[in-house]
Amino acid sequence: MKFVSTRNPGDTATFREAVLKGMAPGGGLWMPETLPVFEDWDSLLQLRWVERSEIILRRFIGDEFDQDAFAAAIHSALDFPIPLAQVRRGLHVLELFHGPTLAFKDVGARFFAHILDLIREPGRPLTILTATSGDTGAAVAQAFWQRPGARVVVLYPKARVSDLQEIQFATLGDNVAALAVEGSFDDCQALVKACFNDAELCARHGLTSANSINVARLLPQMLYYAEAVAQLHKQDVRDGIVFAVPSGNFGNLCAGLMAQRTGLPLRAFVAATNANATVPRYLDSGDYRPQPSVATLSNAMDVGAPNNWERIQHLFGGDFHSLRQALRWGFKNDADTKRSIRELMGMGYLADPHAAVSYAVLEERLGLSETGVFLGTAHPAKFLPVYEAMGIQVPIPDALAGLRERPLLSKEIPNDVAALRQALEER
Repeated sequence: MKFVSTRNPGDTATFREAVLKGMAPGGGLWMPETLPVFEDWDSLLQLRWVERSEIILRRFIGDEFDQDAFAAAIHSALDFPIPLAQVRRGLHVLELFHGPTLAFKDVGARFFAHILDLIREPGRPLTILTATSGDTGAAVAQAFWQRPGARVVVLYPKARVSDLQEIQFATLGDNVAALAVEGSFDDCQALVKACFNDAELCARHGLTSANSINVARLLPQMLYYAEAVAQLHKQDVRDGIVFAVPSGNFGNLCAGLMAQRTGLPLRAFVAATNANATVPRYLDSGDYRPQPSVATLSNAMDVGAPNNWERIQHLFGGDFHSLRQALRWGFKNDADTKRSIRELMGMGYLADPHAAVSYAVLEERLGLSETGVFLGTAHPAKFLPVYEAMGIQVPIPDALAGLRERPLLSKEIPNDVAALRQALEER
């Protein structure tokens, strides 16, 4: 399959080329040139999680890799469950936080790390440059930590990620460098984009991105929507399935829409944001106005200029009417988020702030005869200050226990491209 730039249909690439380049020329993002329609979803949904995932990814990536090596990479990357928990009748949560760093980013980051081992040329420099609003940094850092021949540089907005999120990627050292930027997540994204627009810098350091701008991060995110539908089918729920996606950079929603285009049997998607409501306001008004991001309790969604919205626009050919017909949407503030956390606790479920946002919007957008699934994108323990302020005790899983004892190894830099270039040269 060929991949095409969102900004210029004349710019195409193989999967290998798209992964290594990260971004398309001129700042575009790579998308499949065409989305295949699978006629065998009934049989695919009867397969196990990893087996189904291998088949789906192979249909997108084709024969670019040795079959056995490709299968081994997928089985190793996706070696954790994606459980669907029922909250009440007609309402479920898809728990995407059972991987090593307790966040949904483990799915894409681990696949990306394993696939890079099959792509990159031995002996050539490779630097994974990524921006994070919290969970991407941890997932990418852990996936590549002490991996031979690769280094990771994580940019994050100073004081705008949770303590445990920061500790997960800023205490590793070795081949992982963490840079705390004096600015917002949007500023971090802008710095990353500026580096990728510098051809000489990219060549010298072998730069590639592990953000969701990289197609190797995007494609595997389709897989867990299929897993959720498969689990619902086992419960004889086959019609009226609606997913609510907590959205910041909009890669997660884009992947879901791509899965739907392949014929995955579901009814609709709900785009749920926090106070950084650039997309819901656009869908309401038709006026797309990215705004500086504001800090919220659901910090991984604190994105005012979402990168992957360009991909979604591309998917719909820029047709605003079709986009509005395909989506439901809404946004919630911090007070709403706290209220939703308590409401879900009343039903016996402890949700992270991002899941609470998606639940709250889903409740407003779900039809009476529909089955709702909201995404649990991270373990609640990664956001302890939120719950401590609410007087709620959260059990700490083993993967996070003891992290606070590790010293931070991050370096602070100003919101300046020259400072980032200098940091890249220092390692």
